[in-house]
Amino acid sequence: MDKYTDKTAENESRSDIQRRSDSREVMIDAKGLVKTFGSKENRVVAVDGVDLLVYKGEMVAITGQSGSGKSTLLNLLGGLDKPDSGKIISCGEDLTAVKDKRLAEYRRRRSGFVFQFYNLIPVLNVEENIALPVNLDGKNADKERLEKILDLLGLKDRRYHYANQLSGGQQQRVSIGRAIMANPPCIFADEPTGNLDSGNSREIISLFKEIIAEYGTTVVLVTHDGSIAAEADRVVTMSDGRIINERVRSF
Repeated sequence: MDKYTDKTAENESRSDIQRRSDSREVMIDAKGLVKTFGSKENRVVAVDGVDLLVYKGEMVAITGQSGSGKSTLLNLLGGLDKPDSGKIISCGEDLTAVKDKRLAEYRRRRSGFVFQFYNLIPVLNVEENIALPVNLDGKNADKERLEKILDLLGLKDRRYHYANQLSGGQQQRVSIGRAIMANPPCIFADEPTGNLDSGNSREIISLFKEIIAEYGTTVVLVTHDGSIAAEADRVVTMSDGRIINERVRSF
């Protein structure tokens, strides 16, 4: 039996169906998202009327072929970009209505980001890279939390190493540590295992699960790897800017 249950809707929005049937705490509520690039004959609809609910402590994988709109949708949900129309409520805040300064604060304090190519600062060591979001917010890193994160990442003995002294898997763990340092309720990861071998990929997904179990964090990730998507609680498949299928994992 397939461990996922199809929940594709035809005449009613997915978010409306989920809202009616699920009592879990909603972390992200997106309705009618549209995002286009270019104009006239060069206009591309990257996200086309997307509705999506994401719950506290849930891991959601967004999949689809290249150009399906999955990374654009992730950027909208994480507040890295704004939709042309539609609404995103995240942690009780309307990201589509706030000004740029407030949106920047949201990104620093309420969301964490993990990218395929790590995006570590080469002149900072492991500790400094992890503490960076807190420092950019004008605060000192909580030493106890930093120690706990280094222990969770298995990087205590690498704390003073620089990015060029780390393996790809270790660099991605540092980027995850940076993403959770401010204890955000949501993490957004764009192809977090795309530059790793299968062993390191499994370790990264296991780390996400540990973070969810420890902190109740919500994780939304984009992946083209079916084996990675299969580890998520829910798999959202996109095509031509639209969600064409959702599968919920049956435990």
